[in-house]
Amino acid sequence: MLASLSIRDVVLIEALDLEFGPGLAALTGETGAGKSILLDSLGLALGVRADAGLVRNGAAQASVSASFDLPADHAAFALLAENEMAPEPGEPLLIRRTVKADGGSRAFVNDVAVSAALLRALGGTLVEIHGQHDDRGLLNPRGHRALLDIFARLDGKAVADAHAQWRTAQEALAMAEADVEAAERDREWLEHSVAELTKFAAEPGEEAELAEARSAMQKGARLAEELAAVRAHLDGSEGALAGLRQAARRLDRLSGEHALLAEALAALDRALLEADEAEDKLSRADEAFAYDEGKLEAMEARLFELRGLARKHRVEPDALAALTEELSGRLQRIEAGGEGLAALSREVKLAREAYWAAAEAASAARKAAAARLDAAVAGELAPLKLDAARFRTTIEPLPEAQWGPAGLDRVEFEISTNPGAPFAPLVKIASGGELSRFILALKVALAEEGGAGTMIFDEVDRGVGGAVASAIGERLARLAGRTQLLVITHSPQVAARADGHMLIQKRSDGLVARTGVHALDVGERREEIARMLSGAEVTDEARAQAGKLLGAM
Repeated sequence: MLASLSIRDVVLIEALDLEFGPGLAALTGETGAGKSILLDSLGLALGVRADAGLVRNGAAQASVSASFDLPADHAAFALLAENEMAPEPGEPLLIRRTVKADGGSRAFVNDVAVSAALLRALGGTLVEIHGQHDDRGLLNPRGHRALLDIFARLDGKAVADAHAQWRTAQEALAMAEADVEAAERDREWLEHSVAELTKFAAEPGEEAELAEARSAMQKGARLAEELAAVRAHLDGSEGALAGLRQAARRLDRLSGEHALLAEALAALDRALLEADEAEDKLSRADEAFAYDEGKLEAMEARLFELRGLARKHRVEPDALAALTEELSGRLQRIEAGGEGLAALSREVKLAREAYWAAAEAASAARKAAAARLDAAVAGELAPLKLDAARFRTTIEPLPEAQWGPAGLDRVEFEISTNPGAPFAPLVKIASGGELSRFILALKVALAEEGGAGTMIFDEVDRGVGGAVASAIGERLARLAGRTQLLVITHSPQVAARADGHMLIQKRSDGLVARTGVHALDVGERREEIARMLSGAEVTDEARAQAGKLLGAM
């Protein structure tokens, strides 16, 4: 709810600080006292277009600050969270707007600068202002479907979920169709590429293996003569190994004659072991460096072809195997595309049918609720001197292209204000007082939950009195049991229903006129209601009548 309002240098208001409580608050005062300035000031804080004409004459700028105490689940906090501005839990929401005399304006939410667009969106969640020139709230057809759903206690989750599943199925089908269409255009290229890649059968890591083997074979060709010379020194009857073995056999017969000979034999045996190991490694080196001209040519040809295929398909050589699988899969999807598209089409059809069933159930619930709402509003019209008016809730089917998460329906509240007159949108009503009373009737009938936490009615009692004014006051009080409500009124019957009463007065020192607001105590309140009853001169009879009105409430 609106907790406080501070106004500085707005038109006739030099400095004004107001505090508000729950329930119904009445603002009264003589015509021209400045009640509209209060609404303009609050509208400025809520994002209405800034007008330099609001700046008090001689002041550099005007400023308005509004503080709101809101429950944790209020829509304003969700909106701020979307803009990464969520306040700390338990903090009030403070809005401040300034307008310079040259027309420039700035807006702040909890001391953080915000755009005018965000401020307007935020203001729409906080306060509803219903008056002659209001074109928001109940007058906006875009919100009528949601209001009817609240009245019907309709849970739209089933429709929204079914719509999401239908859209997902449609998107999957569209993507599959696009893939098949694109793939079909590339079919000839795919067939050639898959055949070529499959025949070549590249393997991951093959390039490195071929390059290493080719390098080894090329080295073998260069080292073959040297290795042959080394083998000649070691092998054969005249080679070093044969000489070592012959020497070891002879020394073995002599080793028992002296310890040194035994040690010499042991050293010779170790040399033979090392020489045998050297011979083994030379043999393995021969195998590693084995040079086969035909094999080398084949190896180089495959390596060059491998790299050529990689360049052709713009991938690394090691990725050719994966590319073969990918292109083969695309080709298979083309061949199986008809079956896949048929399956996805069936899923779309089933999802559409499920959405239609959920949306039709919601439409039926709306139609039943519309009949109840029409009857409830009709019951409120006569006491508010709108007995010639008729109200109806129009529900029309939307074209399929406009079906959405909320269903198949367009909903709009319409009225006919005179017998025989056609029904028209609420916003077409000409009389401001009539419009405010009609909105009051609709608000009471809807028993709306989840709307703005504060509502303001501007002269809802215009042009009526007596029993009608009492009926308006009774309905305002009833509505104020669910939400904070401020009413600007000229009716003593309405003012007497309020939980709190503020008097708006304009004073002049002969040079400058100023507007002020005074919260009335019990005695002052009786005096003000007596003034509203009697006019310029307050009589004892008017005071007695004011006391009766207050006592009856």
